[in-house]
Amino acid sequence: MGKFFKIVWVLMLFFSVNASAQNIVQSSPELQKNNVNDGAVKKTNDTAEELLARAETGDENALLDLGYMYLYGANGVNIDYKAALSYYQKAAELGNATAYNNLGSLYFNGIGTEADPKKAISYFEKAVETGSTDAAVNLAIIYLRDVDKNNIPTTFKKVKSLLLMAQEKNLTAKYLSGYAYKIGIIFNKDMKKAFSFIKQAADEGYDEAQYIVSEFYINGTGVSKNYARAVEYLQKASKQGHSQATMQLADILSLGEIYPKNIKQAYILYNIAAGAGISGASEKRDELEKKLGIEDLLSAQAEAENIKSEPTEQTKLIRQTFGESLKKYLDSYINLEITQE
Repeated sequence: MGKFFKIVWVLMLFFSVNASAQNIVQSSPELQKNNVNDGAVKKTNDTAEELLARAETGDENALLDLGYMYLYGANGVNIDYKAALSYYQKAAELGNATAYNNLGSLYFNGIGTEADPKKAISYFEKAVETGSTDAAVNLAIIYLRDVDKNNIPTTFKKVKSLLLMAQEKNLTAKYLSGYAYKIGIIFNKDMKKAFSFIKQAADEGYDEAQYIVSEFYINGTGVSKNYARAVEYLQKASKQGHSQATMQLADILSLGEIYPKNIKQAYILYNIAAGAGISGASEKRDELEKKLGIEDLLSAQAEAENIKSEPTEQTKLIRQTFGESLKKYLDSYINLEITQE
């Protein structure tokens, strides 16, 4: 029990939503303070009165929409976490996977109720049984964070089952699966499968996947070498504010060995990477400064100052939910001697 409570304050979990309406990207400040992410949060255009009338007939979507409205204070209603919990419970009684997952998140974080990690996991398990890939990812991350160091193979077996269930449809599961194949943790090492899953996540907009997929193209692992494609994915990740991608792209443009040299653009990228605190970026930027004329230098400095990161909705969701990096959940196992089942 103690371990789970420790996780509550450092881990955010996916909320699933009714699949029918428009996107909202902001959750309430109090929910953010309690480490709950809105996921791909959506809203309904119906009023609370209209939804209540439908909910009384057992309409699952109406119950989910009411739960959302009270959870986020949408459509003119005040935030009421207990009411949100109640509507999700009613939808769960009808066997709704989204409701099970959201109840798991509420109980895990103590929103509208006392925190009860065991009950949360029970709801996540029910959600998985009824097809929720968000719940599968939530459980997988919980297991990886709270693993019993004396029983890692059993934990990996559970995580493997969850990833296999979710990896065809869920972006986060695709990336975790691909990275697991890449490093040979949970799954046996398979670079072709690793590339395939990570590229899918990259093409769906996740910045860390875009950065990792560039490595495959540079090294020719799991796919033929293709430096132009590598640069393309680094550019996508850098545009989203991925600092390591920005640094690597600057190195490539500065050296001009695998891609045409562009000193001015490299200077701009080093400047951005230096601002993000990447080691060595400021030194490399200062070296390039000596190679630029005053006009190009002033232009590059102005351009660097005006560049703002533009993360995709997918990247924002994953960052808000699980932090800046997903691979960290697997990297911690790399140097351990583990017998995988």
